[in-house]
This record gives sequence, structure tokens and C-alpha cells, in this order.
Amino acid sequence: MLRDALQVQFFEACRAAEVGYEWLRAENRVLLESGSVVLFRALDNYERLRGPNLAWFGIDELTYTRPEAWLRLEARLRDPRASRLCGFAAFTPRGFDWAYEKFRSHPVAGYELIEAAPLENHYILAQVPDYYERLRCSYDARFYEQEALGKFVNVQQGQIYYAFERNVHVRTIEYDPRLPLRWAWDFNVTPMSSVICQQRGGEVSVLDEVVLATSSTPEVCREFMARWGAHRGELMVYGDAAGSSAHSATGKSDYHMIREFFRTRPAPRFSIRVPRSNPPVRDRINVLNARLRNAAGECSLFLDPRCRELIADLEQVCYKPHSTVIDKADPARTHTSDALGYYLWYEFRPSAAVGEKPGRLF
Repeated sequence: MLRDALQVQFFEACRAAEVGYEWLRAENRVLLESGSVVLFRALDNYERLRGPNLAWFGIDELTYTRPEAWLRLEARLRDPRASRLCGFAAFTPRGFDWAYEKFRSHPVAGYELIEAAPLENHYILAQVPDYYERLRCSYDARFYEQEALGKFVNVQQGQIYYAFERNVHVRTIEYDPRLPLRWAWDFNVTPMSSVICQQRGGEVSVLDEVVLATSSTPEVCREFMARWGAHRGELMVYGDAAGSSAHSATGKSDYHMIREFFRTRPAPRFSIRVPRSNPPVRDRINVLNARLRNAAGECSLFLDPRCRELIADLEQVCYKPHSTVIDKADPARTHTSDALGYYLWYEFRPSAAVGEKPGRLF
């Protein structure tokens, strides 16, 4: 982040203001023509900040640092040659964390918080006029308020899938034999869980769930065939990246066993769509909430009433009190929602594809 964002913008600002400088790359310091010295330092090990006497310091992405880093730097503001001592930071809120407490909730004398509305960012809007509209359609409402509007909201408290409403998202789903079946897994011995979905454009319908206690991967495949064996269209498999690891007993991975099972059965087109590693839990949750209802108020995820375990997950899975850790006290919970989340993240994560195409990348 220091190299790819902050330093790039610093040097661009120097050139735009016609300020001469010399960058000592080995020491990661800059000598300005005025005689000032600028040090670039990462804040991972904040104890290494205990050295220089500073006239000022600036931190980018403050909420991704430890509060101790701010305190160490604040203690170094004591350069006797400085006409003004100042420390500043730029950040996007991350709930009611230490930055909220220090700068908004209980500020001390000399501290000030400047809150900038997103539409004031004329630089971004000049380059990408629909920037915030794109985010509004990709993010769920709470996450949009935090990341785009810069508001202090708690996106990780209480019910995890807070966008779910039974009377809105649960309805009878009609199976379309012309569309592919999208089968998403969460590999767990008790229970082993998966959900079967179809996708029409950006709208996702969850047709069914397979939740079996003390089962194996081939048993779940047999149950799937008993229910959906008549499907002759494409079958796509999604799920937990951990399923790519071989079992110590069989020497085969879960996805290898799924592939072997369907090799001898009628399936015109069969594919497994699994990333090399699982997405961050927070990203997976945000994508699922955004499908339930995005910041524009649009709902694009619906469940058939037969998906009882998934409905229970969306209504009952919560964070542990005063933490961002998912509460897994009930062994029956989290599995079907995890499976659905893996599929939705794979297909709808907000990152733009990179490559040659006629329009802009974002």
C-alpha cells in the first residue's frame, strides 16, 4: 500500500507543484529542494518508529493500522526547528473502532475530524462519472454507507445476513430445464451441505438444498442424482477451496471424487469452478448481502421454501457479541450459507476483469 498508492501520489503531487526532489531508494527517503526530508515507512512494526524527531507525519488508511502506531508517531512530534507540529491521517471508517473513539466519539483537545462527502471527490468523478452508482449496485446498503459514503456504521454486529427478509426473499421457485444447474458445496462431515441454484442474468434462484448428516461426498452425489438426475443441461460445481485437498484416507480430494462420480453419468457439460483459495469471510458475506438487497434497494436472490436450513442460516447466523467472529455455537448453522456464499462470490465479486476489451476496465 505504501509503494503502490501513497508514494505514487506523493511524487505526482511534487511534479504537479514543480517541487524538486531526490529519492534515495535504498533508504526510502526523499530530499526536497527546500531542505526538508520525507521518510516513507510502513506501520506493520510500529516499535521501529521510535527514532526520529518529526515536524509532521501523515498516515494513509489509518483504520488498517494499530492505534499504537499513531501514538508512537504522535510522541515523535518534537522537532525544535519546526514552526508547526502536525499529524494527520486519511481513512475510510471501519465501524466503531479505535479511530472512531479517538477522532469522533471522544476527541481530545487539538484533534479534528474532517468528513468529506463522496460527491465532493471531483477527481474520481471526472474520470469515472458513474463510480458511486457502480458501487451502489455492487455493495449491500450498510457496506455502501461505510465504503462509499464514509459513514460510521457497524457492518459486523448482530445478524450477519441482515438484508434477508423471509416475506421478500422466500417464494416458490420454478425450475427451468434450459438453464444450467449451479451446485455449491460446503464440505463438512456433519452435516455435509450444498445448495442447487439457477441464474437468470443477475438474478439467482436457490431451488433446493442437500444437507446430510455423517455423510460422504459420493453419498451427497447420489442424493443429488436422485433429485436432479433428469437434468440434461450444464452442471457447474462451486464451493469451498479446501475441497481441493486430498483426504488422508483416500488420497483423493472432494472435487476429484465429484468429477469421478459424474464421469460415468449423463452430463453434457460439467465444470468445477473453484478458486485456489477461499475469499475473505467478510467479502463473501458482503456479496451475499448485496444479492439479497443492494444499496440501490434491488433484490436479486430468492429461495424456494424447501431450503429450510438455508433460510434458518440467513435468519439466525450472528456474530459473537462485541466481535467480528461468526458465532458457530450451533453445529447445524453456517454451512448452507457458506456454500451459497462461495458460489455468489465466484460469480458476482465486485472486482473487474482485467484484459483487453473495447471499454474502460472500471
